[in-house]
Amino acid sequence: MKIAVLKERRADEARVAATPETVKKFKGLGADVAIEAGAGAASHFSDADYTAAGAVVVADAAKALEGADVVLKVQRPTEDELSAIPKGAMLAAVLAPYANRDEVKALAAKGVNAFAMEFMPRITRAQSMDVLSSQSNLAGYKAVIDAAAAFGRAFPMMMTAAGTIAPARVFIMGVGVAGLQAIATAKRLGAIVSATDVRAATKEQVQSLGGTFVMVEDDESKAAETSAGYAKEMSDAYKQKQAALIAETIKKQDIVITTALIPGRPAPVLVTEAMVKTMKPGSIIVDLATEQGGNCPLSKAGQVVDVGGVRIIGTVNLAGKLAADASSLYSRNLFNFLSPLIDKTTKSLKIDWNDEIIKGTCLTRDGDVVHPALKG
Repeated sequence: MKIAVLKERRADEARVAATPETVKKFKGLGADVAIEAGAGAASHFSDADYTAAGAVVVADAAKALEGADVVLKVQRPTEDELSAIPKGAMLAAVLAPYANRDEVKALAAKGVNAFAMEFMPRITRAQSMDVLSSQSNLAGYKAVIDAAAAFGRAFPMMMTAAGTIAPARVFIMGVGVAGLQAIATAKRLGAIVSATDVRAATKEQVQSLGGTFVMVEDDESKAAETSAGYAKEMSDAYKQKQAALIAETIKKQDIVITTALIPGRPAPVLVTEAMVKTMKPGSIIVDLATEQGGNCPLSKAGQVVDVGGVRIIGTVNLAGKLAADASSLYSRNLFNFLSPLIDKTTKSLKIDWNDEIIKGTCLTRDGDVVHPALKG
């Protein structure tokens, strides 16, 4: 069985889908691994490192894809890459299918069996395969670090002979994996941290990390989480009550980090233009949802916007800014997903199409779009 790993070609992408560590593990399962030259360079993994791990480094993507049974990528393939993927090959990557339905159809037309890693079911058995968790964890950390770098003051309280410096106030909006890591990081830096989420169940998590929970708690909030662990869309009435509470809270903050995303939907607006205008000059907003429209309507993907002295940071692919660590975690997610599909006797793919994980992640199979959320 041949596994192909390509150099990423999408903008702002420095990660790679396999590291020397996972190459060695794949080799241990009997697979051959072809790495496109320079695939790991942006993540600080050299071609020599891959060769030492047992991979064959080849000149270009076309050579890597020749005869490939499995193709591993971080982001969805470009048109040129797709044209070179062999019919019947398995592709595992973050495919962003909701925003790229035509590309999903193209994958089906090519005969590629495509698996969207971001569709991984939130079940115990799949935790080690969950790319959203592994990458969001790093994004939450990096959001705080970027905010601290842009903020014109110190984070912790400092008592000096010349006087006392007050600690920064940091407000985290959305307490998923990214939000929890943001809370932990801001606390480690010495900030006073508060957080909000529509899911009342997150209150204990926030408090366990030393944060203060801010939320309108009523009957609707008690049922604000799907069975898969995602936040539900709330009613307009609830949104108005929550917005009033948040508006009062945001006035007092130095840094606001927004992390709220709803799968397959535009990002919900959490910080309105009016709220931004109540913040003090020098305050920072880091919007982690800009690629899905943003949690603040004033944010712009890939840009820093200044609104009356309040800077709104819209950096895309925050996890990718920590490329070495992000690649290490992502590649392990891929290995943990793929290794159970490799028959230990024949050293070839043996996919159980009825497995819950396979059903949850498979977008296309044998020329058809098969995922229920994408049919039609």
